[in-house]
Amino acid sequence: MTKLPTKGQLLVAEPSVIRDVSFTRSVILLADHNEEGSVGFILNKPLDVTLPDLIEGMEECEIPIYNGGPVEQENLYFIHTAPELIEGSLEISSGIYWGGDFQRAVDLILAKEISCDNIKFFLGYSGWGSKQLDQEISEHSWVITKNNLCKELLKSNHLALWSDKLRELGGSYALWSNAPANPQYN
Repeated sequence: MTKLPTKGQLLVAEPSVIRDVSFTRSVILLADHNEEGSVGFILNKPLDVTLPDLIEGMEECEIPIYNGGPVEQENLYFIHTAPELIEGSLEISSGIYWGGDFQRAVDLILAKEISCDNIKFFLGYSGWGSKQLDQEISEHSWVITKNNLCKELLKSNHLALWSDKLRELGGSYALWSNAPANPQYN
């Protein structure tokens, strides 16, 4: 029986998902999952863009921007660990929150009250329609894992996250953790 996803869990792309540019070697934090669909953010795909490239006046804040997924890539989203400071935040789980007052988040960054250890920005998000994610899981495109890093997930080494998760899964997944991104280089 296939394990069903719930918000707060991580979706780890199966090693076989190699032809999908957005999702190859991705680890996604599932921000919401219900009968209407699912929303998540890719945690390990940094872009060659930082916050100052997108928001005027942020020149001293070299916070990286990540590719959150292929949906609405013209919009900026964020997750954070400071709900007491950012009004309107929605709890995902494990002390991680989604969104809230964007201007307040910017002001807190400028005042150095929060840093990239507390907040992560994304262009776009990963989205699935009703039952679509469940179908992809049953087709073995994703492995569901618990977010055992909790709030530390925002501080984790984004480049090694996929490999680290595969090693944690063990078995044949551990073998894939050291494979090159392009299997032809093997």
